[in-house]
Amino acid sequence: MDGTSASDELTEVAPMVDTRDSPAPDAPVVGGAHRRRWRVVRRVALVTVAVFATYYLATLWVVHRTGNSDQARPVDAIVVLGAAQYDGRPSPQLAARLDHVVELWQQGWAPLVVTTGSNQPGDRFTEAEASANYLVDRGVPADAIMQVGGSTSYDSLREVRDVLHARGLQRVLLVSDPYHALRTRLVSQELGLIAYVSPTRTSPVRGTDAFWREAKEAAGVAVGRLIGFDRLLGLTG
Repeated sequence: MDGTSASDELTEVAPMVDTRDSPAPDAPVVGGAHRRRWRVVRRVALVTVAVFATYYLATLWVVHRTGNSDQARPVDAIVVLGAAQYDGRPSPQLAARLDHVVELWQQGWAPLVVTTGSNQPGDRFTEAEASANYLVDRGVPADAIMQVGGSTSYDSLREVRDVLHARGLQRVLLVSDPYHALRTRLVSQELGLIAYVSPTRTSPVRGTDAFWREAKEAAGVAVGRLIGFDRLLGLTG
């Protein structure tokens, strides 16, 4: 015997290891789970963006296509959406809409024309009144024209709905600029009217300006279809 005990031999063979600085066994697993969660979140976000982008682009295409359509047919009333007027004189944009109304009237599509739109503070005339006077000067009988107010397209169309329903009427042919056609039709349908569109072809709004207005309309239509145009008006004022 050399004086070394069995316990001393065991200590020499298997010395104790200090593990205080070693990484926790499950640390790689936690890190991997965290990365996987972020990958899922990114994928969901990308898919969501792609869905909404596709929805918007599809809506933009429908805005453009509707603006290039003409659904003229026999209806109860031709409704022209208001635009700016200057002391009783329609702006070029409004005049283009009214010229188209004259054509539709002469073709005999409806026995009644409804002009719409209110006025700005200080104006002597409303858009509806300026429009009615313009139409009378071009041969539309005064007793075939009704005037309604409204500071927005939605308000105007709601008043149109009320006066027509009071007469038992509901079929309308809407006249506005091409970029505006789809929204006016959808709003009218939401209000309970049977609506068709016949956009003017002589609007001064053309080229890049028309494109950007179509893009803006597409955004409004996309949201309005989801939440309702009445609620959209409440959110945007």
